[in-house]
Amino acid sequence: MQQFRSVLAVLSEDSLAEVAFERALHLAQANEAALTLVDVVDSNPGELARMLTALTGSRGTEIAEDVLAYHRGRLAEFGARARDAGVEVSEAVLQGVPFVEVIRMVLREGHDIVIKGATAAPDGRGVLKGFDMHILRKCPCPVWMLVGPGDGSFDRILAAVDPAPADDAARDRLNRMVLDLAAGMAERDRAELHVAHAWYLPEEHALRHGRYTSGRQEEIDRMVDRERDRAQDRLLRLLAHYPQVPKANSHLLKGNPGDVIADYARARHVDLIVMGTVGRTGLAGFITGNTAETILRSVTCSVIAVKPEGFETPVTLNGG
Repeated sequence: MQQFRSVLAVLSEDSLAEVAFERALHLAQANEAALTLVDVVDSNPGELARMLTALTGSRGTEIAEDVLAYHRGRLAEFGARARDAGVEVSEAVLQGVPFVEVIRMVLREGHDIVIKGATAAPDGRGVLKGFDMHILRKCPCPVWMLVGPGDGSFDRILAAVDPAPADDAARDRLNRMVLDLAAGMAERDRAELHVAHAWYLPEEHALRHGRYTSGRQEEIDRMVDRERDRAQDRLLRLLAHYPQVPKANSHLLKGNPGDVIADYARARHVDLIVMGTVGRTGLAGFITGNTAETILRSVTCSVIAVKPEGFETPVTLNGG
């Protein structure tokens, strides 16, 4: 079971802060971990005072300090509750670009996991918006994004894995990280643990309807069967290390992973998905791998995003 020594909870006012706090408190208690509570003012130090001075003609610094005091007060109330629960806690109001400052805090202090409630929607649930997506994509440690008022505990947890061929050690390690984390969460919450692997034969539709292959359906069927059997073998090899997963709780899902994982989670009322993300950079800037990005934008349940070993965030302590 993965143990956490240092939990960072992001309690921004426009998010499901109460949900995030309760889950972070529970996790800190279960692991006897230190808990850090942060809120972020979206302006660099001194910038808020200058802006308010320009607007009011005077007293900008005084008003800015009132704003900061309000945020400190919010965190102090959460902090008092954590101390009453016997948890070692500290609080910090950060200033700057919110996701950048949160990630810099992770880099400075070495937190094991970041917990945040998604941006609050009028119906009381959360939706993943810019701040949320930036942290999920770029934070070097696991990020737990909570999206519903009932996310204090979970009944059904899904580990979304992509079992690797025998020669892909890096992908195998990422799958193990996902399963270790999901199994630990399931044990703590006494939740059902399910494991899903999505597979498909690339361009199957085109092969079945192509000019030269449409008359060779039996051969294409055999290709599909071989691809399914390979996927099954890889999944069984991975799950051999996790006897706590019943055979009935391992699932091969045929289709594009970005679609079928989210569909399965909705249909089976999954409360939490634990999944790996593989980052890459390009001309459009840093993004998550296409499959993970699609899942993150499609799911309606909470998500823990896990980065592979050696992942390097594009955020630095000095600029960037």
